[in-house]
Amino acid sequence: MASLVALSVGFILAMQASTELGKLGANAFIPDLVSLSLLRELGPLLIAIIVVGRSGSAVAAELGTMKVNEEIEALKVMAISPTRILVVPRYLALMIMLPILTVFGNCVGLAGGWAVCVGTLDMTSSFYITHAVQRPELWDLYSGLIKSVVFAHLIITIACYQGLGVTGGAEGVGRATTASVVYSILWIIIADAALTGLFFFVL
Repeated sequence: MASLVALSVGFILAMQASTELGKLGANAFIPDLVSLSLLRELGPLLIAIIVVGRSGSAVAAELGTMKVNEEIEALKVMAISPTRILVVPRYLALMIMLPILTVFGNCVGLAGGWAVCVGTLDMTSSFYITHAVQRPELWDLYSGLIKSVVFAHLIITIACYQGLGVTGGAEGVGRATTASVVYSILWIIIADAALTGLFFFVL
């Protein structure tokens, strides 16, 4: 899913940019636009939203089902910390994997932009790769990775909180899963706006 979304975004960015930049004779700037947009903004944001739908909802549903089936209470009775056993491994896994997925998605998105530029705009591969790699600065990559780490923290924290707070049986699991997705996307967008403002005005 992450690959398909990233590839589609790369296609869309290149095609939309060529429509307007082509009128100005500025198609040479399309690789710059695609790479900067993916690294700074669209890569971390869209991959995080995909992970919310795939993994955040799954974590909330899984923990909610365990809560309804009283498995969490059973762990407490055996003096086993549910946080240590159920939450920490999921937290660490997402904190590691979301930045990796973001880098992977950026690469796939750049490949999508390359396909459009080389296939329809008569741009050479060497020209596209040179501009797509040289134009972004190292900070552009770091800013996207910082965003992905913050997004990972928000996703897994909200998912675990909603899952462990389930009440009311199977219906409660459904409500918690929905709330996990909605709140995660909301806070991701808010955090993205805040971090973008911080990077733009402060750093």
